[in-house]
Amino acid sequence: MHCLETRKKTEQAWKSFMENRSFEAGLVRHVILKSWMRSKNYGVNPYDTNNKILSEDELQQRIHERKNLVSTARSYLENLYGFVQGSGFYVVLTDEEGYILTLIGDPELIDEANTTTQAVVGCNRNENVTGTNAIGLSLAINQPIQTLGEEHYLKSHHRWTCSAAPIHDDQGNIIGCISITASHTNIHPHTLGMVVAAVDGIKKQMKMKKAYNEIDIINKLLTETLESLSSCIIMINENGEIKHINKIAINTLNISQSNESTKNINDIFNFSPYKEYLLSTKKNITDTEISINTGKGIYDCTMSVSIVSKNPDKIDFLVITLKDMKTVRKLVNKMIGSQAKFSFENIIGKSKNIKAAVQLGKVAADASSNVLLLGESGTGKEIFAQSIHNYSDRRDYPFVAINCGALPRGLIESELFGYEGGAFTGAKKEGLPGKFELANGGTLFLDEIGDMPYDVQVSLLRVIQNREVIRIGGEQSKKIDVRIIAASNKNLEECVNNNSFREDLYFRLNVFPIIIPPLRERVEDIQSLSEYFLSKYCMRSKKNVIGINNDTVEQLEKYSWPGNVRELENVIERALTICEGKYIQISDLPNALITNKCNISNTPQIIPAEDSSIQSVEKTLIIQALENNKGNIKKASKALGISRRTLYNKLKKFDIPYDIYRE
Repeated sequence: MHCLETRKKTEQAWKSFMENRSFEAGLVRHVILKSWMRSKNYGVNPYDTNNKILSEDELQQRIHERKNLVSTARSYLENLYGFVQGSGFYVVLTDEEGYILTLIGDPELIDEANTTTQAVVGCNRNENVTGTNAIGLSLAINQPIQTLGEEHYLKSHHRWTCSAAPIHDDQGNIIGCISITASHTNIHPHTLGMVVAAVDGIKKQMKMKKAYNEIDIINKLLTETLESLSSCIIMINENGEIKHINKIAINTLNISQSNESTKNINDIFNFSPYKEYLLSTKKNITDTEISINTGKGIYDCTMSVSIVSKNPDKIDFLVITLKDMKTVRKLVNKMIGSQAKFSFENIIGKSKNIKAAVQLGKVAADASSNVLLLGESGTGKEIFAQSIHNYSDRRDYPFVAINCGALPRGLIESELFGYEGGAFTGAKKEGLPGKFELANGGTLFLDEIGDMPYDVQVSLLRVIQNREVIRIGGEQSKKIDVRIIAASNKNLEECVNNNSFREDLYFRLNVFPIIIPPLRERVEDIQSLSEYFLSKYCMRSKKNVIGINNDTVEQLEKYSWPGNVRELENVIERALTICEGKYIQISDLPNALITNKCNISNTPQIIPAEDSSIQSVEKTLIIQALENNKGNIKKASKALGISRRTLYNKLKKFDIPYDIYRE
């Protein structure tokens, strides 16, 4: 009876409001009255159905755009309807604008609702379309609400009671609404609570689904990242079972695509020793060199192993990264500067001799043969070696240089071939790769090859012939692909004759000989070289010296240059430092050049005869440098463009008593 009286009062208030008459305060809830006022301002006709229905295409587009909401809410709608099925209820899901996307209910009731209020999928229940109703009001005030009979703005809705609640995303934005509708005679006090519970469940499930989607995206990104890496990645559990392996690992390690035959890391290589280390230390393994027999060959690589675990005292998973040794060494060589910087464009000169040498160098670069560079000290043999490398198809790989005369006798073998851990006293426990391994794929430049110890020459010959290297203390050979460029300022034929250089090694290296002319045989290049060095050191010193006067150039061209291009560079650098004007003068040159003590016309003995050896010329130049510098080793070595240690070695080698030249 109370409900009937309340409905009559509400109906009285509704009529008065629609006829613009005043009515007693308190007859209508304040939230309803405000909604009526908004509906009137929207121009909603209370005596019409005032519906806006989407076309089929528009409806399907909306459903597609909100498919996550629709799919998540579907089970909740069905569960909600399951509680009231057969009791005269229907349940709807709308989007944030009030368009009905899903409708479930008693068929008879749905037909009746369609007839009286056009309640169909695709219709709109927003306040600005259908006036006050539970869906529109819930969306407007962003709260759960129940509208009873005559509280609806449209007269056609007065026979219905609706309970609705908005659905929010995890940011608090309204994304839809759920409503349960029944005849006004079938009001149940718990229907609004049921709707609110369903909405809460939808919100939580959508949040969970979003989290799962984000995890799925992260997993896909992780997988894509692992597949894009150039390294082999293998993930295993504590028992060594493979949980993930990227494609490059499958291809590199020759593993069955189905992964049926390879389920454990020990099927690929013996991981047990490393596992024991990890279990005992709980420390990651970083860049350990290993070799894996793939069935198609030996795969030399570095292995790093990272521990993944929630508990620091336990290992859940291990991530194994295998990097191709050749790629690793290529990167290391690039970082530490083991790469060729010079090209043929850096070789300055227009003389026939130097042009012929450059042309031979380019021909050699296009071939794969070993190259032997012959020339006096300071002629630029390493620049030629780097230029040949950069002109060849090995330019993107390492260029590794080693001076065979600068290393102590006991170290040269380990430098060339490397050693295994514990191979000798003082050896690193993890071992060390040699220059051949570091240069794999590229070029190895053996400077001063004539000074290599005789017994080491045997090992070098074996590596060149077999293209395999065995580290000192090791047993397993490693394939190498290295182009050899050797250089010497000695007459190697003479060294062969006096049994200081192996004949078979000489023939192996002397496949493509190139003789680099001394500076005295390319006098026409002295001016351009001098101007180049002047420009180079002007930039470094920031001095404003703009050239070399003609008299000075003539004086430079008269000098015999025992130290060749290297000596010329030192002279120009010194002259620039001393120079106080705009041009380098004769007075800025060293005394030896000014007094012409090494003048070509005054010292014809330094010009070798056709049958003179490089070794005899070298001895003559050393004696002359000692004479010019009164036996001063420091000055003589600087004039020759070599270190004092090298000069002492050569004095001992040629049995030259330098004390007699001192005054």
